[in-house]
Amino acid sequence: MSYQLYEMMHLAFAPARAATDAMLHAMKNPLNPMHHTSFGRSIAASAELFERMTRRYGKPLFGLDTTIVDGTEVEIVEEIVWSRPFCGLLHFDRQFPGPAPRQSKLLIIAPMSGHYATLLRGTVEAFLPTHDVYITDWSDARQVALADGAFDLDDYIDCLCDIMRFLAPGATDTPLHTLGVCQASVPLICAVAAMEAEDDPDVPESMVLIGGPIDTRVNPTAVNKLAQQRGIDWFRAHCIHTVPFPHAGMGRHVYPGFLQLSGFMSMNFERHISAHLEMFNHLVEGDGDSAEKHRDFYDEYLAVMDLTAEFYLQTVDRVFVRHQVPLGLFRHRGNLIDLHAIRRTALFAVEGEKDDISGVGQTEAALELCANIPAARKSHHVQKGVGHYGVFNGSRFRAEVAPRICEFASEMERLGRPASQPRLAWSAE
Repeated sequence: MSYQLYEMMHLAFAPARAATDAMLHAMKNPLNPMHHTSFGRSIAASAELFERMTRRYGKPLFGLDTTIVDGTEVEIVEEIVWSRPFCGLLHFDRQFPGPAPRQSKLLIIAPMSGHYATLLRGTVEAFLPTHDVYITDWSDARQVALADGAFDLDDYIDCLCDIMRFLAPGATDTPLHTLGVCQASVPLICAVAAMEAEDDPDVPESMVLIGGPIDTRVNPTAVNKLAQQRGIDWFRAHCIHTVPFPHAGMGRHVYPGFLQLSGFMSMNFERHISAHLEMFNHLVEGDGDSAEKHRDFYDEYLAVMDLTAEFYLQTVDRVFVRHQVPLGLFRHRGNLIDLHAIRRTALFAVEGEKDDISGVGQTEAALELCANIPAARKSHHVQKGVGHYGVFNGSRFRAEVAPRICEFASEMERLGRPASQPRLAWSAE
């Protein structure tokens, strides 16, 4: 009944939200004498914080209108170029006034872990000057009707394979590079392995894995230990709920976004309380710029989506509890995923020194598991001074990580793909 109670609580707060919203507008009106007093600003700040803490945050916008390519500002038009019920492929189409420069395609695979793809806005923005960028835009499970079927790890991998074939060089003759962030690293490496096993000509030129839980036995974090301690039955009993009326996906079993958000918040509860107190002080002091930064961050952070129960439970069980990927036991549609099959796609593992979600070494493990990728086409980087979010967003990502990824992609294109070679035997023992 947790989902139903959540909906009831949201509705119960509606009158109070309306009252505080009216108070907020009254106190912000410059014609109101109290607007210019500390007391009036305190009331306005309290009303805004109450409204924000009880609001249901919708899907944010990317809001990337322009970028700079070769010193010229160009407009950006967002368009969905491929779609399925649970995923749309969003293209940031740059509107060049003349012939478009020849730049490689970059497919960014957003994690399907509770937040929308817009969490990677900074990631997308960093690559727009250098690449033709696409990103997976996952759907909120509570908005997908039951008639559209289930969505599990097999479906996720199928989506990635289909998208990579859709973006294959083809007529454009431009290489395709892929970038998987956090949880998305696992289905990405499995999708590439499945395509390599079939000698699919459309495998990407490279894959970059950022903060991915490839082998969570290495340097386990609190998140990894929790999965081991609880076991899959606990997650099934405590985390899965049914979408209620009036959502389009009513009746679907999901892991609700609000539950995942409460878990995120509880891990750093004091930090979030401190951030909101700081915002209150900024509002009272009239520091609009600092308050706006807070709004921008939490507008994104508090916007969450539901995950299908089957996808969530399979991810917890197969990736975090049973470690099927590093043990060579992971199957896709009944076929064993053999990471030794990867020979042509280059691999770059990127980690954050202070990552408390995917510990240092968990992503690096992919380099050893992909034994048949030539050494010259594999690389590893640990970004100093950043945590999980900072390894794919923020100033250090823009200044240090993104340029390294661009250099790696260019170098792999220069080296060219290796010739086919005999595959090593793979044992699950």
